[in-house]
Amino acid sequence: MIKVGVCGALGKMGQEVCQAVLDCPETELVAKIDIASSEMYHHIEDASRVEDIDVLVDFTQPKSIFENAKYCLNNGIKIVIGTTGLKDEEIEYLKQLSKENNTGCLIAPNFSTGAVLMMMFAKQAAKYFDNAEIIELHHNQKKDAPSGTAIKTANMMAEVKSDFTKDNCPETETIEGARGGNSYSNIHIHSVRMPGYIASQEVIFGSSGQIMTIRHDSMDRKCYMQGVLLAVKHIAEKNDFIYGLDQIM
Repeated sequence: MIKVGVCGALGKMGQEVCQAVLDCPETELVAKIDIASSEMYHHIEDASRVEDIDVLVDFTQPKSIFENAKYCLNNGIKIVIGTTGLKDEEIEYLKQLSKENNTGCLIAPNFSTGAVLMMMFAKQAAKYFDNAEIIELHHNQKKDAPSGTAIKTANMMAEVKSDFTKDNCPETETIEGARGGNSYSNIHIHSVRMPGYIASQEVIFGSSGQIMTIRHDSMDRKCYMQGVLLAVKHIAEKNDFIYGLDQIM
């Protein structure tokens, strides 16, 4: 039985994770952690002093995830990170910390198997198109932009091509930011924040005479739970560092 703690247990994703862990015959929910609750553990440190946690699942805030992850890896607690907003240099630091302490760490910008397949398909398509942009659409309570999924998608596409703006003319933005953020291999990422969305993403590829769009929509947070449990079970058995659910699918 894998003993699981959930950090950010009061959040919408945290609540779904807690229920998924309770429903899974291979996992046991031993600690619910949320700084906003008077009935749960406030901090990972509080929970780890009382409970034996094999794997911590973190769905908190961008401002706290880096410190949470460092604490876990320095104290022998394996961690599955669903919180987005980590910087490249922070991810690299956690990778080194995971290796140094021989403690498993899995970071997934998206736990939906469909979204992960979208990213994998985008990487395949990137071999055959010289122009591409990404539009990501989320609810208006999401604090980081662009989304971790969009960043990971661009990163994967950039592995196979160095530039996605072939033959684009010189541009002038009359309104700053109109062309979105310029990411890896000059892939422009556009972030939309709107009530009604949960999480959606389009990867648009273009070449002379054709457009191809790969799109994924999440309508219910339950779609992430299969991926979360897959990550928990993997990291419970391994001490490796994983960035992206595609690495274990």
